[in-house]
Parts: sequence; C-alpha cells; structure tokens
Amino acid sequence: MSAPGVPGPPQVGFVAGRRLGTAVRRNRAKRRLRAAMEQVVCAPGRAYVVIAGPEVIDADFDRVVGWLSAAMAADRSENDEEDV
Repeated sequence: MSAPGVPGPPQVGFVAGRRLGTAVRRNRAKRRLRAAMEQVVCAPGRAYVVIAGPEVIDADFDRVVGWLSAAMAADRSENDEEDV
C-alpha cells in the first residue's frame, strides 16, 4: 500500500521489527530490501513503507525482488481503480 507523497521521486521507508531477531538480522533485512527496491519500478510522487518479514533474510534475492515487484504492481492497479 502507498500514500500520496511529495512531488518527485518516490519516498520509501523500511521497517524491521524486533521479531526478526538481533540488530544484525534486522539490518541485513533492511539492506536486502533497499537493494531490491532499486530494481523495482515505483510510482513517482508516492510514499511507501516496506515491512520486513522473517523470510526476507534467507530468501533468494531474486525472490525478494519478485515479491516487491508484485506488491508494486498490485498497488498500481489499486490506485488506478481509485482514480476511476
């Protein structure tokens, strides 16, 4: 899900809660999500919050990119329906 942001490039925030484990594991999850988001097309002028689940740490990187791509596609279609 996204929300309207400021004009310009998309804003993305990453959240990794303590349920993921130690600070090392939380930071790894956020680093992986940041790297994956660089390969995903996001709508300009939107704000996103990406929440890390425990599977992000051990999943294949291409799979993480796929999850984010699917989430962005679903968000785009949801926002297109709202514009109608």
